Amino acid sequence: MTTLSANDVELAARAADNFTHLYYSTYDSATRVDDLPNFYRPTSSLTWNGKPFQGSDGVRELVGAMPPTRHEVQCFDCHPIPGSQPPNLLITVSGTVAYGRRPPGNSKSVDDQPRAFSQTFMLVPDPTAPPSKAGEVAKYYVNADALRFVG
Repeated sequence: MTTLSANDVELAARAADNFTHLYYSTYDSATRVDDLPNFYRPTSSLTWNGKPFQGSDGVRELVGAMPPTRHEVQCFDCHPIPGSQPPNLLITVSGTVAYGRRPPGNSKSVDDQPRAFSQTFMLVPDPTAPPSKAGEVAKYYVNADALRFVG
């Protein structure tokens, strides 16, 4: 069994921070239908409020059918999983998401109001990415993703 060093934990935390910022800014962008699937592979699984989707095509199908989003990440946590080098990462995210084009607070519609969510990602090292240099964050892709509204 591979053990984790303090450096592994620090690099995992940096990777999670980078991933979280990039993922949600991409999700909320005008180009998300084209760009968000790049975080996934054909074998990736996604469960959105109990509904399963498969791979980058499933992600494209899901986000293509929803109105624009505005995510606000309130917190995230990262757990590196021993067994590979670099380690797989289990990331949990909590926050709110609003759907629609209006700024928050300017509408009485329930569709435009922020909803609390919890999302869990399993990131695995991307074998097609060039090797990371010492002290550099590894390149990852989403192997599994589960989102649930909480409230």
